[in-house]
Amino acid sequence: MPHWARERWFTPDADFVDVDWLLSPHATENSPLLVLFHGLEGSSQSHYVEAFAEVAAARGWRMAVPHFRGCSGEINWRPRAYHSGDFEEIGWMLQQFRQQHPAGPVHAVGISLGGNALMRWAGEMGHEASQHVRSIASVCSPIDLTASGHAIDRGFNKVVYARMFLASMKPRALDKLQQFPGLFSKEALLAADTLYAFDDVFTAPLHGFENTDDYWHRASAKPGLSGIRVPALVLNALNDPFVPADSLPTPSTVGDWVQLWQPHDGGHVGFVAGSFPGHVRAMPQAVVNWLETGSSNH
Repeated sequence: MPHWARERWFTPDADFVDVDWLLSPHATENSPLLVLFHGLEGSSQSHYVEAFAEVAAARGWRMAVPHFRGCSGEINWRPRAYHSGDFEEIGWMLQQFRQQHPAGPVHAVGISLGGNALMRWAGEMGHEASQHVRSIASVCSPIDLTASGHAIDRGFNKVVYARMFLASMKPRALDKLQQFPGLFSKEALLAADTLYAFDDVFTAPLHGFENTDDYWHRASAKPGLSGIRVPALVLNALNDPFVPADSLPTPSTVGDWVQLWQPHDGGHVGFVAGSFPGHVRAMPQAVVNWLETGSSNH
């Protein structure tokens, strides 16, 4: 089990984010730094974070997990939370990491929601992204939010996964309503039984979007992949229940800086068998290998 040291950063808009730093005895200030952006309702305790932490520690890398607002175990202070297209927040965080880690290279990985936000940032930044990071990767990210959102809200996914996400997202939203009475309709939130309905009541209006359709359209990373100018890996399993295979990008649409890995198996952040057989560390190992070598191709 990895051990973490927590640091609190205060944001420009008078809020905070908590960053967990891996206690890695073999890392130095010149070691590469791996920044990992977690997925929806994730944290440094998520299973995929622990798997990446084992790989980082074994290589003598530093590693940090910045928590999106409200995900570190304490409610944040502002009338907002986090969302899939939060590229300004990603940019601010990476700027802080670059300042704190000027000696060694910085590599960033985003899991699911975190990966969409990371790729959205890279597409927005173009060549400027290389001032902050050496290379980036997204893992199982819903880079077409409309396709993925509707996939989660249908059939078996709705019964199991949408219900699971809402079971933790609704209480957090109600805590926010208690903090800021009148922020949104409590009745509408309680009635929401899909991610689409939840985003319509909570996520979209709190973060400056007109509605869910506007949010999913403007926050998706896929249209901006061709604008990325830093080595980027986009990894999606073709059998991911949340990310329809027909919504994934093709090599001709992403440009030379983006490499697509689209194995047949792996599900949603699974990869214990199939494309990366063996241990749970197999996928993180492959991704970190790519981060280290992919940047040398440009």
